[in-house]
Amino acid sequence: MAMIIPKSLKKGDTVALISASGATPEHRIERAIQAVEKLGFHVVVGETCRARHGYFGGSDELRAKELNDMFRNPEIDGIFCIRGGYGATRILPMLDLEMIKENPKVFAGYSDVTALHIVFNQQCGFVTYHTPMPSTEFIRPEMDEYTWEYFINSVTNTGWSDYFLENAKDQIMNTVVPGTATGKLAGGNLTLVAASLGTPFEIDLKGKILFLEDIDENVQRIDRMLTQLSLSGKLQQLSGILLGGWTDCGPMDLNNAENNLSLDTVFEEILVPLNIPILKDVTCGHVLPTMSLPLGKTVTIDATNKSIRVVGQFDV
Repeated sequence: MAMIIPKSLKKGDTVALISASGATPEHRIERAIQAVEKLGFHVVVGETCRARHGYFGGSDELRAKELNDMFRNPEIDGIFCIRGGYGATRILPMLDLEMIKENPKVFAGYSDVTALHIVFNQQCGFVTYHTPMPSTEFIRPEMDEYTWEYFINSVTNTGWSDYFLENAKDQIMNTVVPGTATGKLAGGNLTLVAASLGTPFEIDLKGKILFLEDIDENVQRIDRMLTQLSLSGKLQQLSGILLGGWTDCGPMDLNNAENNLSLDTVFEEILVPLNIPILKDVTCGHVLPTMSLPLGKTVTIDATNKSIRVVGQFDV
């Protein structure tokens, strides 16, 4: 399927801040708004940014309606998810995907937002952006120039192609399995990718390059989710794999080394037998610095020489 590239954002454009997932801590909201305004955008703050229904940013109905409304509204040029958390999967059946398909816009976020990236890439056919978010990374004191540059270039130059996704300085990608591969970039958070299986919104990985990252999952749970993807046949359909940050993804049992496997061992036992190019330690995920990724665009990975290139949209 030819992918639609959303119109680039420019200074003065109107960006909606929404939460399709978790409730946003009150003390972060104004700082998040100011951070986006500082980039030169006019900000419309969705009700979900201040709403709360337990751990959600408002009810499922509110979060779905607001996301639909922001895509439908011609005065909204782009949509930034203010945070992740949990909840995006619950609103998927309530989204007007035909309408969203007719109104592609810059859509940015990551983590729980992976559920929406999968659906918008596959069922609506447009490129989305795996990026840091306003109430989390944007307002952290350690937010860095590398991360800002990748984010700004991604959302203000959506036609950007024939460039390399390069790690932050002094952070080195490492080869797991050598070789080269080309395919559309897909994925995001491993937990959300695995959770899509068996649903109408299941991820399609045929011929694709899969990016994966996660946070606060012990190695046993990562093993379980990768095994699920393998048993489903999804991993066997891939052209290549990129492994990003695994933040606080440590041993299951800190007090008994015999009960633990390393992440590298899990990757070696589950992913290496696929015999496809695999790069790890990509600077992306629940980490800073972090790059922004154009999900749905075609990339070429050279795991031997440790490079990732976003290629021209020859498939459009």
